[in-house]
Amino acid sequence: ALETLKMFEKKDSRVKSAAATNLSFLYYLGNELEQATNYADLAVNSDRYNPAALTNKGNTVFANGDCEKAAEFYKEALRNDSLCTEALYNLGLAYKKLNRMDEALDCFLKLHAILPNNAQVLYQLASIYQVMEDPNQAIEWLLQLISVVPTDPHVLSKLGNLYDTEGDKSQAFHYYCESYRYFPSNIEVIEWLGAYYID
Repeated sequence: ALETLKMFEKKDSRVKSAAATNLSFLYYLGNELEQATNYADLAVNSDRYNPAALTNKGNTVFANGDCEKAAEFYKEALRNDSLCTEALYNLGLAYKKLNRMDEALDCFLKLHAILPNNAQVLYQLASIYQVMEDPNQAIEWLLQLISVVPTDPHVLSKLGNLYDTEGDKSQAFHYYCESYRYFPSNIEVIEWLGAYYID
């Protein structure tokens, strides 16, 4: 794939931008950040209005720890294409990392309107509400999430934990048992169930 895409580097700016965008993404997946950054720069310089190129550039900046600058690239990508879901998702993650929870929530709620049954979006919404100390909303989003991925032991144990925090032992027990059924090696779940039986 890399060899094929490199053949397009010499073409006109639009083709070059598309090839560089894909090369940047492949290097990013391979955790070669320096190469990913180089190709992200090439893609953006070849076509400043390419939302995928701007998103990749944001990703490389994000990976280097500059969430504020990454957010700027994601916002620019969204100005060029308001339905660029990757940019919107990553902007939400950047805001979450910057502890700007209201803005992160806004991003993920917009995404939820575009992708109503996306498990990652539902998880992020639940996670943000948990950070904002709104367990009831977090539980609501996790319940939606398990309707999409009913066998995810991590989500089930998270639900158990939230119900336990809220003092609802029977619901907590139900979700911890379900989590244990799908992944019987989670020590935290085993400890909770053991303590529950002792009580």
